[in-house]
Order: sequence, then structure tokens, then C-alpha cells
Amino acid sequence: MDANRRQSGIQQLLAAEQEAQQIVNAARAAKSARLRQAKEEAEREIAEYRAQMEAEFQRKVAESSGDSGANVKRLEQETTEKIEQLKQQAASISPEVIQMLLRHVTTVKN
Repeated sequence: MDANRRQSGIQQLLAAEQEAQQIVNAARAAKSARLRQAKEEAEREIAEYRAQMEAEFQRKVAESSGDSGANVKRLEQETTEKIEQLKQQAASISPEVIQMLLRHVTTVKN
């Protein structure tokens, strides 16, 4: 009976070892599946975030380029107004400057 008992004990140990190996293999497969799923979810989230940031960037580029045209027009208008103002000021003091220059050129100092 001892031999049968030992044989039975060895068989139980081998069965337990096989069962443990199956449990370990199943756990590895489940872990691998979870990692694959997590990677896919992360890639999907990254793609969504990238698309969101790209849309935000394009919106800001569109806003700034639209503003750029408006800014250029505004600056051109301001420049034209400033030039006209300077021309008017020059025209108003031009006779005085001419008189002053003539006085200094025609006056001889010893």
C-alpha cells in the first residue's frame, strides 16, 4: 500500500503542478491581453488628444491670420493718417522756415 500511496501522492503532485502551470499560463495570457488593451486605449486617447490640439491650433491660426489682415489694414490707415498730419504740419510752418533760412543766409556777421 505504501507504493500505491506514494504513486497516488506523486500523481496528485503532478496534477497540482499541471494545474498551477495552467493557472500561470492563463494569468500571463490575461496580463498580455490587458496590456494590449491598455496600449490600444492609450493610442486612441493620444490620437483624440492630438486631433483636438491640431483643431485648436488650426482655429488659432485662422483667428490670427484673420486678425493679421485686419491689423495690416488698420496699420495702413493709421500710417496714412499720420503722413497726412505731418504734411499739414509741414505746410503750416513752411513759410516760417523759409523766412528763417533766408534771414540766416542773407545776414552776414563779421
